[in-house]
Amino acid sequence: MLELKNIKKTFNPGTVNEKVALDGLSLTINDGEFVTVIGGNGAGKSTLLNAVCGTWKVDSGRILIDNSDVTNMPEYKRAKFLGRVFQDPMMGTAADMEIEENLALATRRGKHRGLKRGITSAERETYKKLLSELGLGLEERLKTKMGLLSGGQRQTVTLLMAAMNKPKLLLLDEHTAALDPKTAEKVLEITQRIVTENNLTTLMITHNMRDAIKYGNRLIMLYEGKIAFDVSGEEKKNLTVEQLLELFNKAKIDFSSDKAILS
Repeated sequence: MLELKNIKKTFNPGTVNEKVALDGLSLTINDGEFVTVIGGNGAGKSTLLNAVCGTWKVDSGRILIDNSDVTNMPEYKRAKFLGRVFQDPMMGTAADMEIEENLALATRRGKHRGLKRGITSAERETYKKLLSELGLGLEERLKTKMGLLSGGQRQTVTLLMAAMNKPKLLLLDEHTAALDPKTAEKVLEITQRIVTENNLTTLMITHNMRDAIKYGNRLIMLYEGKIAFDVSGEEKKNLTVEQLLELFNKAKIDFSSDKAILS
């Protein structure tokens, strides 16, 4: 579903601030895989996601989504392939619009829009059903402005919106980092259920080692723009935080000052 071939990206080339963010990175993610990505600050995690989205144009290499070469495709055209949830709960939704209006926008994403009635009764019932499955009581608050929701509620609705049209690839950019631990755990549980039920190919960036191990069926560690190691299946399932730290040590990666340890 996603193929990256020898991707390179350098910021501020030829200056004292030159930073190699992606250094010949190659990666293949199969249809239905749920991949967690972990790494220290500056490892290239966010650059990887932004390269896939088209936010940053890569210096060289190729990016394919569902066998379509999107390397030179602008960000707005790639959007039809992707669903994305950002770290900031305020992004990805319209704060001054109602919950049902935000869901309606997500439903119509990439589709032709005419002059017919905005939200039909049938659509409203569908939204109620989807929201009720989240277990947050939002099905009775369709007319509530998104900006009035808590961070966890808003992030969960954003996740639902990102997955509604079953994108080719769901990108989760540290989407629980701004939430308290209890809320983050709830959002991750809902994430796992939505991904599994819809068989969504997913790439989730996280700083939390336990979450990287617990969720998904494959774990990738980035270091200096390259893949330091890649584990999946039973090997990932049986992985512990202590073993993950040992892998970092073997790769000579110092995580002692990184917030991943605090997680």
